[in-house]
Amino acid sequence: MTRIAIGGFQHESHSFAPRPTAWMDFVKPGGFPPVQHAATLLDTLRPTSVPSAGAIAVAEAEGVEIAPLAWAFANPAGPVTREAFERITALIVAALSDAMDAGPLDGVYLELHGAMVSDDFPDAEAEVLRRVRAVVGPDLPVAVSLDPHANKTAAMVAHSDVLVPYRTYPHIDMKPAGAQAMRLLLRMIREGRKPAKAFRELDFWTPLPGQCTMVAPMSEVMAERARLGEGEGVWEVGFCFGFPYADFPGCGMAIATYADTLDQADAVADGLARFIAAKEPEFALGVVTAAEGVKRAMAVRGEGPVILADTQDNPGGGGHGDTTGLLAELIRQDAQGAVLAPMNDAEAAAACHAAGEGATIELDLGGKSDGAPLRVTALVEKLSDGQFTLTGPMGKGNPANLGPSALIRVAPGVRVVVVSRKMQAHDQALFRFLGIEPAEQKIVAVKSSVHFRADFQPIASEVIVVTAPGPVVADPAVLPFTNLRAGLRLRPGDNRRTG
Repeated sequence: MTRIAIGGFQHESHSFAPRPTAWMDFVKPGGFPPVQHAATLLDTLRPTSVPSAGAIAVAEAEGVEIAPLAWAFANPAGPVTREAFERITALIVAALSDAMDAGPLDGVYLELHGAMVSDDFPDAEAEVLRRVRAVVGPDLPVAVSLDPHANKTAAMVAHSDVLVPYRTYPHIDMKPAGAQAMRLLLRMIREGRKPAKAFRELDFWTPLPGQCTMVAPMSEVMAERARLGEGEGVWEVGFCFGFPYADFPGCGMAIATYADTLDQADAVADGLARFIAAKEPEFALGVVTAAEGVKRAMAVRGEGPVILADTQDNPGGGGHGDTTGLLAELIRQDAQGAVLAPMNDAEAAAACHAAGEGATIELDLGGKSDGAPLRVTALVEKLSDGQFTLTGPMGKGNPANLGPSALIRVAPGVRVVVVSRKMQAHDQALFRFLGIEPAEQKIVAVKSSVHFRADFQPIASEVIVVTAPGPVVADPAVLPFTNLRAGLRLRPGDNRRTG
């Protein structure tokens, strides 16, 4: 019987985010399962939307014996601390060693993100893969699923045999990506061969709003990727958009292709690189200020809510989910029928629970990460323990535990969902667990850049991406990078280069 080890370690690291990512962020990660050890991994991950769930489903359907390792996820924030990185990597490697003692392994599947930075390893996934490869040796097939925001590097390609990124942003195909990686791993095992691989780095990057695969130009790039993937001898065409907040030389967009021959892999990689380069000017998508966004939202008279996306405080990009610029603007302009989620403020949530439903209290709301809270008079409308199950396209089946939470009214027409742990607003359940039906609101403000579109765009009369103060800056080129590779253009269509 074929025997395959399965494990994972996911984090997206913002080099300039206000808070590091520590061990406890993996123990209590919000809208994803907590750290899993070998004994609990399979039962916990099967019903979720994570890539490992797809890999597990394919393996079990094919009669594979699974050797579970360890799995961990934390919401994007600053670099992973030395302690957290070493503990989680040690769990994976130790379980892998135990699995090898228990019997021969035929392959390894790992669920990684691809944009993790740690205190000691800027290219953290390459270090995880290096340690795994050191244990299993050069011949055992290793397949990996990646988030397409991976800063894919030559070292990651070298230490693995196939890297399979998701195809969508919002990420609604995490399970299919895990399933594809497992299918390719089984193919390598059964055919007794590995594909040739080619790697290309692109010389420009694009901010997060320009990476959405639901709109051009990225939708067109992904259609071309799919077309090239149907070529003779091609196993996988992996395009990673990059996460432009990681200060190390491997930051940026990259392609890794896999095929029967190196000539085939090279041809596909070069073809996709040329196609993306031709689209470069189209990636420079605009955003508006919070003041302009709120003004426009209040003027809309269409069916369904206007969605305001607070892109620069996106918890999915390294924001803490607690800045108050957009909220202050909603109050200043006397917006009506508006609700914002989530405001990550454990102290405010605790105060609401202490006061009780129906109470009116004074709060210094948010601003814990940037020292700029907003003083509000809050009516506590509803309280919750913050535990619910996600229902949207990205996270369906995932457990959420945001700790003590509250729905408060801070102005006649403005309400706020306050939580104790951060989570990106990519799921309508983040409103419904406190009795708010998003489709019935006039304005829905979300802490997100793009992921919200999967569950909220279908109900929206209009979507407006706005900028208010926050670390996930819409134009990453303004950040104080010091370690990027020479020759990289930080704005699409801009001829200025690093170095």
